[in-house]
Amino acid sequence: MKVKTILVSQPAPKTETSPYHDLSEKQKVKIDFRSFIHVEGVTSKDVRTQKIDLSEFTAIILTSRNAVDHFFRIAEEMRFKVPDSMKYFCQSEAVAFYLQKYVVYRKRKIYVGNRTFAELGKLIKKHKDEKFLLPSSDKLKPEIPTSLENLEVNWKRAILYKTVVSDLSDLENVFYDVLVFFSPSGIDSLFKNFPDFKQNNTRIAVFGNSTVKAATAAGLKCNITAPAPETPSMTMALEKYIKEVNKK
Repeated sequence: MKVKTILVSQPAPKTETSPYHDLSEKQKVKIDFRSFIHVEGVTSKDVRTQKIDLSEFTAIILTSRNAVDHFFRIAEEMRFKVPDSMKYFCQSEAVAFYLQKYVVYRKRKIYVGNRTFAELGKLIKKHKDEKFLLPSSDKLKPEIPTSLENLEVNWKRAILYKTVVSDLSDLENVFYDVLVFFSPSGIDSLFKNFPDFKQNNTRIAVFGNSTVKAATAAGLKCNITAPAPETPSMTMALEKYIKEVNKK
């Protein structure tokens, strides 16, 4: 079965320099984008019920751009002026760079990990005397709290936003050769929107071990997986698969 159409369960890239644009051009396939999940912020009232007092913390652990947005949103709603002395521990350079939307970068104490939380943990360990706040969604990778407990630091989690299933009812009679997923939440959304979904000839592409597990548990066959040594990105994995099946 040749691949002509692909649906990526994420928002469309903001620029045409996206590797998906290149893939579409080179392999002559149609690629659409659609968020299967979206994020909704919780209210400051919800935060107070978690017994979170922002003034107690001296450092913030930021694992995503959503965490950055919702920390500063809640701070504003609670009329909390984030002190200049606040330390920021960012999981990646992308998160640290995004922080500039809210703070003057060169005037703040910002520590940047090398993409994984384990790498960030090494920096956190050097600042054990801080009181850390971890802004997160209602869904959190279990290794994050485990790592923080193992580091024996003073930390608290604040659920500031929630991952919500998007309404995909308009896609009920639309079919794609490949569906691309990046999280277990995306798989969950597929079956919440379409409880009777049957894979049939649809190829499933998944990124990351947790997504593979969720897809398999839901009874799906994973035809394309990434990252892999030969194909570290999803676009590379898709291109490799398309080349194989479309030349037959």
